[in-house]
Amino acid sequence: MRLRPRQKVFVERSLAALAKNGNTLGIAPTGAGKTIMLSALAGEAIGDTAAKACVLAHRDELTSQNRDKFARVNPGLTTSVVDANTKNWSGQATFAMVPTLARPANLASMPKLDLLVIDEAHHAVAASYRRIIDRVRDANPDARIFGVTATPNRGDRKGLRQVFDNVADQVRLGELIASGHLVPPRTFVIDVGVQDKLRAVRKTLADFNMAEVASIMDRAPVTDEVIRHWKEKAQEAGGTDTYRQTVVFCSTVAHAAHVTEAFNSADVPAALIHGDLPSEDRRDILAAYTVGKIRVIVNVAVLTEGWDHPPTSCVVLLRPSSYKSTMIQMVGRGLRTIDPEEHPGIVKTDCVVLDFGTSSLIHGTLEQDVDLDGNTGNGEAPTKVCPACGADIPLACFECPLCGEVLGVDEDGEAEAAGRAALSGFIMSEIDLLKRSSFAWIDLFGADDALMANGFNAWGGIFFLDGRWHAVGGAKGQSPRLLGIGERTVCLAQADDWLNEVETDESAFKTRGWLNQAATEKQLQFLPPAYRQDYGLTRYHASALMTFTFNKRAIRQLIMAAAPDARRAA
Repeated sequence: MRLRPRQKVFVERSLAALAKNGNTLGIAPTGAGKTIMLSALAGEAIGDTAAKACVLAHRDELTSQNRDKFARVNPGLTTSVVDANTKNWSGQATFAMVPTLARPANLASMPKLDLLVIDEAHHAVAASYRRIIDRVRDANPDARIFGVTATPNRGDRKGLRQVFDNVADQVRLGELIASGHLVPPRTFVIDVGVQDKLRAVRKTLADFNMAEVASIMDRAPVTDEVIRHWKEKAQEAGGTDTYRQTVVFCSTVAHAAHVTEAFNSADVPAALIHGDLPSEDRRDILAAYTVGKIRVIVNVAVLTEGWDHPPTSCVVLLRPSSYKSTMIQMVGRGLRTIDPEEHPGIVKTDCVVLDFGTSSLIHGTLEQDVDLDGNTGNGEAPTKVCPACGADIPLACFECPLCGEVLGVDEDGEAEAAGRAALSGFIMSEIDLLKRSSFAWIDLFGADDALMANGFNAWGGIFFLDGRWHAVGGAKGQSPRLLGIGERTVCLAQADDWLNEVETDESAFKTRGWLNQAATEKQLQFLPPAYRQDYGLTRYHASALMTFTFNKRAIRQLIMAAAPDARRAA
């Protein structure tokens, strides 16, 4: 497989920062493919040398996921695992569970490492991580430390400066939405008569005082208004009584229990998940939500990180958050795009965010620096120095990811307007993937309703029918498959990602000279007579037309099968 162009830039900038500083932090939100990027970086750093790397994660499923993705990105490198069941350092890259590795006996047996990669690096200042980092540096002062996270700002206000002194790159949420890799949020800030009281809630070290929040929000009249607004805004298209799958974030367990009860009383199947729930009960509830038996899942600080169910297309905030990172995590649960093979018949074009607290008013935009005007290309990332901690950070940051210093404040103490844009105005013009893609996309018939790209091993296409775009992909030895349904940008991203997944760097031939050569006589024999009079037809365009012709029936069947009974997630 190969990386998207933006992923390549992230890896290049991170490698450059590692070479210069010996450590660096990369910031990449849900949907950026951070596991792919950390795998590519580790593979580049190891190369054909005898160097050894370790990739840290704090949960079993992340360790397994990271190892699988690493093997796909770096098929020629060996891997091993250190977890509760296995202690094996034989691989060029070892994937380790932090709770296991941090034990003294396991640290003592850890070999000399050249590279330590920390997934979810906002945990890096925790005591268990620091024991591992210190042991790595004691054994090899030249060892490099690379961290990647979606949310660098911790709730306990501990900066990451102890481990990282610079930020190599930041993939912005706006980039991923504008390029079709996430759906856009459609946000409603709803005052049910309690916003003034919420603004007066005290802050604790970790967040707002949730007991005070519950005393304001956990009242039957407020909950009734929440459900009324939810039924109005979260109803699926077509005026039916079917509602978007929804995740609700509450302040306390008691508050969440009352909200769950109220949804069920309103004939909306809902369930509650909280930290004290037995793991088996939690799995059963999530399984029921996954298959649609439960429409609304209510939680307290459980589903903010590491959980995704892409058909979720509504997020309800019944608690404020003093940290933007927490708000981003909560809203991010609803921004994933849909894979039709995993979730057949579901169409998702956006995510409705209902904020009954004050998070959107406090934080504004979902990110601190949105710049889609061409400053995401190759080359050295523009940086500035944080005046508080001295770290090198991306130029457009309004808050230092390492120490939390708020930057760009005017004389009245207000953050710059760019950092306070309304969350509902977050949808931006799309990034033109046709230009960014490593593959040459062809408008098959000149009507902009059918586009295709060919690789050596696979092809991808997007097709417009009945008001919706459909992404379809095929590969040698595989039947064509439906990749996505919905907006043009999302479908184009899904088709382009399919090509990136199946092809290699050698087969991404967008700039090859022969693409513009005239079609061959042999090609013309396979095309309708009208094309034989098109003297401007190129060899590549002819190849794309032939691919479409050979797969036309399968493409049509896939699109028509998706159309009649499609359930909408948005």
